[in-house]
Amino acid sequence: MSNSLVPSTQQGPSSSTQPSDFKVYKPSVSATVLPANLPEGYFTPTAADLKAAQATLSARTKALNNAPLQLRAAREAEVKAKRDRWPETTIRIRFADQTQLEKVFPSTNKIRSVYAFVRGCLLDDVKPIKFILYQSPPKRDLKVSDPDVRDLTLAELQLAPSSILLLRFEDEELNHNNTPAPLASYVLSRAIDLPLPPPLEAEPTVLRRATPPRTTPTEGKSVDAKIPKWLKLGKK
Repeated sequence: MSNSLVPSTQQGPSSSTQPSDFKVYKPSVSATVLPANLPEGYFTPTAADLKAAQATLSARTKALNNAPLQLRAAREAEVKAKRDRWPETTIRIRFADQTQLEKVFPSTNKIRSVYAFVRGCLLDDVKPIKFILYQSPPKRDLKVSDPDVRDLTLAELQLAPSSILLLRFEDEELNHNNTPAPLASYVLSRAIDLPLPPPLEAEPTVLRRATPPRTTPTEGKSVDAKIPKWLKLGKK
């Protein structure tokens, strides 16, 4: 790989043009580092992965296919309801080395605003290199050149209220997991550890009342009730 693609110590844009409303997370120490040159079969999803992916894809496809069939007023009402419920969308972009950028966008923004943010965080010598944001699984490219993507809002792309997007450069050398994320120095200087997920709460102990012992039908009756009638007659 040429030296121009290796993250350098060069400074980013001037402080007046640097975005400030974002977060950057270091690669997790517990994250699994994939060895280079993995066989193609390594990425074969499991049955559970396929089932979950199919359910997600079916829901998105149904929503997009049914949209033209809805009346304009009903469609606008649905869009407004989603906008009111999730006015903002949190997007986290994951690089090959597991470094992650996070920024909150208005849900009415288009995908081009996410591209512009990511490009603005890259090293100057990497900015001209094209890249694609995508989801996986199932693999779903979110290209600005795709009219079915560029003309939809983040909410309409089913990215609200939060989504993780992967990044793939056209230069394959930047896609290796041992290549540091080519981010500007001012971005990397703000990197923090990825927060741990909240611990699972223990289920509350349910106190059960002791079940009283069952009484047999004969308990509580007099002894005479147990004596046969013929024996009582013999006693007379």
